[in-house]
Amino acid sequence: MSERIVGTARPSALDPGIAARLKRDGAGLVVAVAQQHDTGEVLMVGWMDDEALHRTLTSGRVTYWSRSRGEYWVKGDTSGHQQWVRSVALDCDGDTLLVKVDQVGAACHTGDRTCFEAGQLAAMEGKP
Repeated sequence: MSERIVGTARPSALDPGIAARLKRDGAGLVVAVAQQHDTGEVLMVGWMDDEALHRTLTSGRVTYWSRSRGEYWVKGDTSGHQQWVRSVALDCDGDTLLVKVDQVGAACHTGDRTCFEAGQLAAMEGKP
């Protein structure tokens, strides 16, 4: 299910109390990190505006805002690789959402389970 919207001001039915806590970027978006609820596996990162968050909180399915297409998309509507909402949390700064999901199939558009299977980067391992 996608819905093309022009411009950055998109109407929303999001609870005003939740909306007041969000710190959006210049396009009215916040980062949404999708994580498998039972394993903690980080699956992907997407973007939400107020309406995408409202739809996610009220439908049981994750809705994102596509920056490239300028429209809403419900994860899995075309691929069949759905994300079923288990919980949603807002970070302390109000600029990132953690969406714990039950992922059906691949989360990445490449067909990989996660978007973080492109390879590890060399990094110095820190010690406490």
